[in-house]
Order: sequence, then C-alpha cells, then structure tokens
Amino acid sequence: MLEVRDLSARAGSFEITEISFEIPTGMYGVLMGKTGSGKTTLMEAICGLKTVTAGTIRLDNGDVTRLRPGERGIGFVPQDRVLFYNMTVRRHLAFGPTLQGWPKEAIEERVEELATALQITPLLDRKPHGLSGGEGQRVSLGRALAARPEVLCLDEPFSALDEDTQSEIGKVLKQLQASQGITILHITHNRSEAERLADIRFQIREGTLDSVAK
Repeated sequence: MLEVRDLSARAGSFEITEISFEIPTGMYGVLMGKTGSGKTTLMEAICGLKTVTAGTIRLDNGDVTRLRPGERGIGFVPQDRVLFYNMTVRRHLAFGPTLQGWPKEAIEERVEELATALQITPLLDRKPHGLSGGEGQRVSLGRALAARPEVLCLDEPFSALDEDTQSEIGKVLKQLQASQGITILHITHNRSEAERLADIRFQIREGTLDSVAK
C-alpha cells in the first residue's frame, strides 16, 4: 500500500500542501490535474526527488519519508524516460539489481523475466538509439521494475506515444499489475486514459488534492 498523509513539498516558489490519500496494495491509482497543478511535484516528493516539508509517506514496509530514493522500494518512470545512450537494453534492466548487489545469476534471471513480460527480448543487446517510442517506454518500465519495487510511479507515460502504442502500453501495465501485484501511481491529464486504467482516481488543483473517486 502507498499511504500519503498531510504531505507538503516545495518546487521553487510552488508548493503542494496537506495532501492525503492511499492506494491499496495491488491497485492502480491515477492522479489527474492540469499542467502546473502539482502532479509531478507530488510524485517526485513520493519518490524522494523533492524535499518533503511536512507529512509522511508510508509503504507496506513502513515510513519512507526521509529515506533516499533508492532505499524506498519505489520504481519511477519520468516523463522523458531518460535512457542512457551508451547502455544496452540488457544493462538498463540489470541496473537497479546491480546497484542493490544482487547475485549475477539472479540479475540475469530477472532481466530475462522482464524482457519476456515486456516483449523486448529481441532488443536486449541494442542501445536506445533507434528504438521506437513504445520500445523505449517498455525499456523504461523494465528498468523501473527490475529491483521489484513495491510501488511503480509513472509520470505522463503516454505523452509521447501515438494512440495505438498508448493502448498497447496500457495493456502491458495492467498485465504487470495483475501478474506482479504491484501498486501503481500514474499521472495524467487525460480523462479517458484515467477511466481506462484506474482502480481509483485522484484530482489535484493548485497544489491541493481536490477529490478522490473510484
């Protein structure tokens, strides 16, 4: 479960204030709001990329509010994906487990498992240059999932994808949710996208959570 209580955080002169919500374990939550409403600031605070000024963030394993990003058990896919041009897809998928000191055999097994689930096995020895938008997004998802996080955070994951690819990646996400029991927080301003994917929806306006709707 992801539980946020009375959370406040700042990004420059902009501040989100007293945000509270929870997403039960294995559920798909979608956070909606206009550009500039505070969606990304909230997600980055949850992931440890923005300083929390008040409140708490809890996962099933306890309070993670003051932990470093890599210690939180949260996978993050930023809006621009940020793939490393000099690393193969295989190395992208191995990145998190390697940092966490997994045994080599366990890393290799996890890479193959994710590549199969995301249908990117033929891409494992390629580098990001030349990958399509959908392929790149699958690699980003795999990298975020590789170390088996409790929560997956997605910042506008469909923004640079065509309609067919959006549908394709949406199906992949729902399959991963079902097969791996992962809790997901997904940012979008697209209502139809939210209705298609969400188990629970949240609305943020001008830095404050406005409503929660199932």
